[in-house]
Amino acid sequence: MASDGPINLADLPLQQLQAVRKQMDEEMQHLTQSYAQLKQAQIKFNDSIESLSSIDGRNDEKILIPLTSSLYIPGTLANVDKVIVDVGTGYMVDKSIPDAKEFYKSKVAFLKGSLDNLQETITQRENQYKILMDVMNMKLNEAQAQQSAAAKK
Repeated sequence: MASDGPINLADLPLQQLQAVRKQMDEEMQHLTQSYAQLKQAQIKFNDSIESLSSIDGRNDEKILIPLTSSLYIPGTLANVDKVIVDVGTGYMVDKSIPDAKEFYKSKVAFLKGSLDNLQETITQRENQYKILMDVMNMKLNEAQAQQSAAAKK
């Protein structure tokens, strides 16, 4: 029968503690990867805001249009009053530059909240991991002390 209360790590055998450590390692790896991906998305949205600021009011200006990361074609800005914004899941929407900036600012703010929550979770898991490692070290020291005592007999 499972208990609803917290588990005392000191009551678990070393083998179970090692399994818990492995699970926590995997969880921490997943959390840090998620944090990095959210941070990259936030950077991308901030770059979009900066790009919108750089084209505002620049009609009929010659530019290079990227086709790939290393291939460009020449082009001319015809109408910078509206831009096409990817709003997710393959949908594109015409927006004015101020509306597009607001859209991206709201995305950045949402991601900031998610990043803050995720960072708090990561910090909690790191603290739990430290406690787990302390208990495991204590159990290892006890086992070594018992082996030493048994060898002296």
